[in-house]
Amino acid sequence: MLEVSHVAKAYPTPRGPLTVLTDVTFSLAAGEAAVIMGPSGSGKSSLLYILGAMEPPTAGTITLAGQDPFRLTPTALARYRNSQIGFVFQDHCLLPQCSVLENVLVPTLIGQGRGAQVEGPPADNPERMARKLIEEVGLLDRIDHRPAELSGGEKQRVAIARALIRNPRLLLCDEPTGNLDQRSADTVTALLLELHGLHKNILITVTHSTQLASKFPIGFELVNTNLVRAATAAQPARVG
Repeated sequence: MLEVSHVAKAYPTPRGPLTVLTDVTFSLAAGEAAVIMGPSGSGKSSLLYILGAMEPPTAGTITLAGQDPFRLTPTALARYRNSQIGFVFQDHCLLPQCSVLENVLVPTLIGQGRGAQVEGPPADNPERMARKLIEEVGLLDRIDHRPAELSGGEKQRVAIARALIRNPRLLLCDEPTGNLDQRSADTVTALLLELHGLHKNILITVTHSTQLASKFPIGFELVNTNLVRAATAAQPARVG
């Protein structure tokens, strides 16, 4: 369970604090998928980075499976991010000198896993897990290729496999289709939701794309620093 309680975020400026988030409160259970929309500068990425324990909130708390990452030591926090959180960014951020397989394996070179029992290949066989994920994203025939030999959509599919290699509880996506043509965007969207259903993580995506947002069962919108429930094609907005 991800529980976000009264989270606020303000950045210091010469004219005083700039508030981007106010009293953000929501919860998501394992297996749930949500999308967050809002205009540029509304605080979407700030919220995502807080959820991913990349920067602390000004106020409020976040717990994932009962653990508050901001109470951890710096070393434990780095291990937490590596084992509990998967990230997919607008730019795939692949290492150009590494093959598809090597890129997917990068997170396994840092820290230790969360120690929970998971389905699939054992945690001490990361290469087998990587090959399985590469097959799931449909790139087994590209496993030895480097990023320069892949299309934009293929690169993003590698990034998704990399984000899942540690079997994270929480998968965070920041505009994952923003750099793709419509056909590739549709493929990546379908793949994200398919793998989410397979791996039963908590999936949160921020986007400007109404088409991407329409595929998610839970919708939120950032309006004037507040997070409100929004309608999606999969699930109308709920009142109360």
